Amino acid sequence: MKSGNICKIQRSLNIIGVFALIFMSMMLVVSAEDSSDDSPKNTKEFLAPNYAFSINYYNSYGAPDLYASLLGDTEFERGETAQIRITLVNKGVLYGFKYDKSVLGTDEGKHALSLKELEYETMRTTAIGLKAELISTTPYIDVDPSASIRVMEKLVPGKLPEKSLMYAITISDNAPAGAYYLQLPVSYEYQSNIRMTTNEVYRLGVAGLDHTTNYKSANKTLIIPIFVKAATKFEVKDVSGHLTAGSLSVINVTYKNIGEVPARDAVVRIVVMKPLDVKQSVLRLGTIEPGESKTMSFEASVDQNSLVKNYGVDSEIKYIDEDNNTAFSENLKVSVPLEPAPDKTGVGTLALGGVIIIGIYMIIKLILNIEKYK
Repeated sequence: MKSGNICKIQRSLNIIGVFALIFMSMMLVVSAEDSSDDSPKNTKEFLAPNYAFSINYYNSYGAPDLYASLLGDTEFERGETAQIRITLVNKGVLYGFKYDKSVLGTDEGKHALSLKELEYETMRTTAIGLKAELISTTPYIDVDPSASIRVMEKLVPGKLPEKSLMYAITISDNAPAGAYYLQLPVSYEYQSNIRMTTNEVYRLGVAGLDHTTNYKSANKTLIIPIFVKAATKFEVKDVSGHLTAGSLSVINVTYKNIGEVPARDAVVRIVVMKPLDVKQSVLRLGTIEPGESKTMSFEASVDQNSLVKNYGVDSEIKYIDEDNNTAFSENLKVSVPLEPAPDKTGVGTLALGGVIIIGIYMIIKLILNIEKYK
């Protein structure tokens, strides 16, 4: 009796297991049908059927060939932060085909498959999954690290992309004029081989997949030229002289043109704040050639009770640039030390000391004379 019950239980478990297997198989088939999109992007996500389930009719020859160009103005000024736009272009050429499996004398179905493969093979020169990172090789140009990498889904030969690659760069205030070359390494993939699937592919549970695609990875570093505009640039080369509390002092300041363009009819304007005061705030420098230095002198005074320290003086140079336009330099700081006023009570103290000494001498002499007469 007990053995009969055990047999019934085993039969029930076997039936349940069979139904479970059938249910799982149906779910796999439904999943395969839902994901039967034959676009390259989706088919790449499948584990491609092996050669036993596919046929290669043709081999194609060619690859993507990428180039880059900078849109807009390629010349920038020192200290400028700019958004640059780079356009990628694919000049890849499909050189031709060579048959791998002849379809002569075969049925029309295989001939149609071979023609379909030829159509797929024409996309060999399309670059897909592009990633481009802009890199600066000079300390004078900084690339915003938060937006230095850009991606594109694909780049078709002979067709401009809808959007350019946007990057932010900053030019150093100390960048010499001239050409700089940024690097743009680009990584991408392209199809290397197309194989048409056979009817046996249904045994794998994949429906609607008429071909498989093999891909190759590739890298290419593109060069982006950037030009820093030649301009006039000044620096304070030397400062001599000092302030004296309560009196007028002469300060000498030497300015040097460290830029590449001469400054014509240059004048310097001195700006001070209390407790400083200048006698003449605008002084002429004349024309300053690149690499040339010129010294100007200004008179300044400071209050008697001012704090002894280094005082900052602002200066600005106005000049005519190479385009005959009025231009201004950046603020040029001049540090001037204040020395304490000489102690005017020193002479009086010495005089008083002298009177006291003479008085003491006279008293001693008088006492000695009195003692003598006694």
